[in-house]
Amino acid sequence: MILIAHRGNTNGKQPDKENTVAYIQEALNKGYNCEIDICKWDGKTFHLGHDEPQEAVSLDWLRSRPLWCHAKTYNALEAMIALGVHCFYHDQDKYTLTSQGWVWAYPGELGGKYTIAVHPEKLSADQVEKFAGVCSDYIENFKEKL
Repeated sequence: MILIAHRGNTNGKQPDKENTVAYIQEALNKGYNCEIDICKWDGKTFHLGHDEPQEAVSLDWLRSRPLWCHAKTYNALEAMIALGVHCFYHDQDKYTLTSQGWVWAYPGELGGKYTIAVHPEKLSADQVEKFAGVCSDYIENFKEKL
């Protein structure tokens, strides 16, 4: 099962640390993939951030790690697709596809072997087992269950 740390969180929300390079790297060093928010592309650099730019990152940084980049703007989405970064965009859609063909499920939605459960705490253990992976602020809880 693919284990994805939501914004770098592994054991609960840490709003002051989320979407920062250092925090994301901590989760990656623990062996997790990470879902990160990309809110801006300025033509040279991408910027981490949910609502506003927080920290600049390079294209090489995005490509060289197991990241699931959530584009927060069309500008960021278009650039990431054009440059081959694993990304997706969604708002409140029940499901969306990532640029690598994974199904990204809205919290509480059911899924299967090609689907990532977002905030799977809302699902039963039997339902979670059917997914290819999970994305959670509490991803360490899922590692313990495997």
